[in-house]
Amino acid sequence: MSIVTLVSGGLDSTLVVKLAQEEGLSIHPLFIDYGQRSRDRELAACRNVMKRLGLPEPKVADLSGYGALIRSGLTDRSLHIVDDAFTPGRNMLFLLTAAAYAFQRNADAVSIGLLHEETSLFPDQTSAFLRDAEQMIARCLGRAIRVLAPLSLFHKIDVVELARQKGIIGTYSCHEGGEEACGECIACNEFKFERA
Repeated sequence: MSIVTLVSGGLDSTLVVKLAQEEGLSIHPLFIDYGQRSRDRELAACRNVMKRLGLPEPKVADLSGYGALIRSGLTDRSLHIVDDAFTPGRNMLFLLTAAAYAFQRNADAVSIGLLHEETSLFPDQTSAFLRDAEQMIARCLGRAIRVLAPLSLFHKIDVVELARQKGIIGTYSCHEGGEEACGECIACNEFKFERA
């Protein structure tokens, strides 16, 4: 099976890629530049992690104009990084772009690093969204491309532990885009959990 994996350089998407690699899938990593504040650090981490895993350098979809038009705390430094974090249509943009690339690569599926629905903050992070997106993609492209979210039963604590077991290092998961993680954005706050 051939798959387009959405990769951001973060822990979740890197674990998705590692799991696909272990399954023996043919992987086409795809990084989406949607005008995010953290683009440079994300992309650098993404390239390094793919190289470390022995995978191809990710293709970059330059959709930076999206973030200029659809402003949010993730794309515009004048907005609050948490209170204004929702970026309308972001995950649909990701999946449709990945699916169109999969169509051209004759790949069977796309994958996204969404976690358990209990952790979702936005409507485009749910299982219902993923089902609907898969149907819409089939309608748009005229053929089925599966939408996979292999971490959809995981909470962040599970991701962190499995990534540790798999030896994953060098990821970057901060929406601010600074050299050090800000500790305040949604991506950083996901790592604030109680260990049992």
